[in-house]
Amino acid sequence: MATWAGQVDALTMFAEDLDAVRDFAERVLELPVHFEEDHSVVYRLGGLLLNYLDVREADDLIAPASVGDSTAGVRVQLTVGVSDVHAVAQRIQDAGWPLLRGPEVRPWGMTTATFRDPAGHVWEIAC
Repeated sequence: MATWAGQVDALTMFAEDLDAVRDFAERVLELPVHFEEDHSVVYRLGGLLLNYLDVREADDLIAPASVGDSTAGVRVQLTVGVSDVHAVAQRIQDAGWPLLRGPEVRPWGMTTATFRDPAGHVWEIAC
């Protein structure tokens, strides 16, 4: 019987503007490009491949399902561990990117801050 590998290897997120995503990933997240094609740009975040795909190419992956409109509301939050939420949050703001929330100490004891990428996905930094 086949089993799950136990980890997520890649995450594909659809984006309307790859140039804006590229600028965000490189300036705000400080990630180098891992792989790039005409319709996608991939970054390595720890053991995860983070693939931003041009939304016009999404049907090739998910049809007959459809892509939700990026303005319909948040449907996912990605949480990334950092060593100092305050310092990283300040760096994000210094890069010209606004925070949605935080930094704040959550009831479960972690300090978090959230922000949105150019494609509408919400990111959380936490420690």
